[in-house]
Parts: sequence; C-alpha cells; structure tokens
Amino acid sequence: MAKGKNSPPNLHGPNYIRNASDVFPCGRKTLGMMLLSVLLVLVLSAYSPEQIFLYPPMPAHNSHQTAINSPHDNAKACNLFNGTWVRDFGGPIYTNTTCPTIPEARNCAKYGKQMDYVNWMWKPHGCAMEKFEPHLFLTIVRGKTLAFAGDSIARNQMESLLCLLSQKFYQIAVIKDLDTTLQAFPGLITLLMVLWTKFIVEDSQRQINGTVVEEHDIHLDKLDPRLATNLHQINILVISTSRWFFRRNYLYEGEELIGCIYCSEDNITSFSVPMAIQRVFRTALKNLKESQECRLQLTVVRTATSAHFENGLWNTGGSCNRTEPLREEAMIDQTEWAIRNAQVEEADRTKKEQRQGRGENRDYRYNQSYVNEA
Repeated sequence: MAKGKNSPPNLHGPNYIRNASDVFPCGRKTLGMMLLSVLLVLVLSAYSPEQIFLYPPMPAHNSHQTAINSPHDNAKACNLFNGTWVRDFGGPIYTNTTCPTIPEARNCAKYGKQMDYVNWMWKPHGCAMEKFEPHLFLTIVRGKTLAFAGDSIARNQMESLLCLLSQKFYQIAVIKDLDTTLQAFPGLITLLMVLWTKFIVEDSQRQINGTVVEEHDIHLDKLDPRLATNLHQINILVISTSRWFFRRNYLYEGEELIGCIYCSEDNITSFSVPMAIQRVFRTALKNLKESQECRLQLTVVRTATSAHFENGLWNTGGSCNRTEPLREEAMIDQTEWAIRNAQVEEADRTKKEQRQGRGENRDYRYNQSYVNEA
C-alpha cells in the first residue's frame, strides 16, 4: 500500500485511469465485438434498481432474440482490450447538450469541467474497433437485460450507454418499481438496469454512540441481496467495486470477524485492499457460477480505477481536472494495479474450475480477454 499499513491512502489520486477487464459468460452464447466495444467505451463521468426501457423508432429486422457471438469467432487475432489511447479530435458521439437523459447533477461540462478528455480514442493493437451504432447494439441485445452492478462508476457507465442510445432512440421510459415495470411494458425489447452496491457483497454501516460512521461490516461470503435477488432476470452483467474499500472496514466470514482494513486493533488480522477485493470477487463469481436461477449469458468484470478527484473528495472541494489517460508506467506501481491482478486471478480460478469439470449441471462456457495496456 502506498500510504502505509494502517492509514487509508489518498482517496483523490492525481490521474484518471482505465484498467483491465475480464470477460466471461455463464451461458450458452458469448458476446459479439459490438457489445464488447461499447462496454469498453463506457467510462464517462439508486439505492433501488433503476430500469430504463428503450423503444426503437422502427421495428428491428429480426423479431427473435439475436445470438451473441464470440469476438473470437470473427476476429481471432483481435483482442479489443490490448491497445493504447490515441488522440481523436473528431468529437464524441454525444455531448452534454445532445444527450437528453444526462442527469443535471452529473452535467460536468455545464459547470466548467475541462473537456479535452473526450478527445481520446481507444485503439486496439492489430485491429480496428467498430464505431458504436445504436441500432446494431440493440439488435444484438434484443430481448435481454443488461445490468451494471457497482457504485457510482457503474451508474455512470449505464448513464453513458443511455446517452449513446439516446442519439437514435427517443422513446425512453425510466421506471423504478420492478414489478410495475414488467406489467406496464410487456413489449419491451431491451432493459437496462443499474444496481447500487458498494462492495458487491453484503454490508452494513457501523454506528458509534448512535451516529453512523464511514466504516462498514463487510460479509465476504454473502452476495449483496440487491444483486442476488435480481440474478434471475439478468442476461448480461457488468460488475465492479473498489473505492469503498479505501477506508476502515471490518471483514466477516460465517458471521465471524476475520480481519479489517486500515485498522491497528489487537487480535484482528489486517487485510490489504487488494486482498479484501479478491475475496469479494471470489464470492461473486462463485455465486454467479453456481446459482440455479442464473440466466447470465455474459459477465464483465470491470477492474479498479484511480480516484478522479485530487486536493479533496467529491464533496469536500476536490477537483477533477485531469484530461489525459494515465500512462502504463504510472499504473504498475498503483494499488489499483494490484486490485486488477487480484480480479484477473479470480477470473482465472473460475476458468480453471470450469475446465476441471466443476459445475457440470450448467452449460457454463468461459471466454476472457484482458486489458493489458489500457
């Protein structure tokens, strides 16, 4: 850890970073290059599930659900996640003035944020990444539910996708009550969902003398109920977590305290942030693999990012002025890189278990790609 064993590090690091991602399905079909491309692009910048239903201005060509093809089916030599950032002054697909769904609280450009950060494009090595096309995207995911589970970054990714789609799709219904939604819109073609979860696993906030404090009890062996209760309807899942671990937290397994993060208390084992996050993803991936109600066809693990703010937090006067991607040499020494490696290790563990024949009661194929230099 950069800041010492028992004190939280600077939560408002100097640079914005896009790190590695692992991709693997738990169903019968794997995802095509268009879907991988948009999930790679989504990085801009709820205590109940938020659903957004998208309706096309014209009927889709195919009335049946579209198969999700593996990127390796048509582009075996291409790894979308292995590449570099290059300058692109052609302009983004949308701006804060052209996206009708951007929340006022996150309309950063309106309130003075420097916009040079949009003049970058991800360029994979050895192949071209397709430009996002809303009609094609919704054809690929027709009849499916795409969910982002995580903290505010996951929410921002979903909102960015919604902005991309809103450039061609103008009839959008935002509903928060799940049961009402399904009854009210039986003809929906695509459902986008964001599930707010700080840790992916179950947690509760601590109190001291009746006052809630910024410390949590984290149950490493229990999936967040909000995610667990919605698994039966999710086809494509993007999961992420990291920033909420960078504070004093207490870790439990089997209802017993097994350790803590950033504490120096007697008789309590000290965990690093990467160690704790690795245990969390082990639980999450195990639950996704073994759940009998799981309808997942693809799970995307989005790895950790550096804090966007410096000289303070988002609510204490911190600024978010960085406009360039963090370079590779600066990434390697960061805690986020260790978190990334822990996440990849757990994805590899899942792959190994599949190959050893575990979970044979499910048709659970595995495919993965890495962002080695993002």
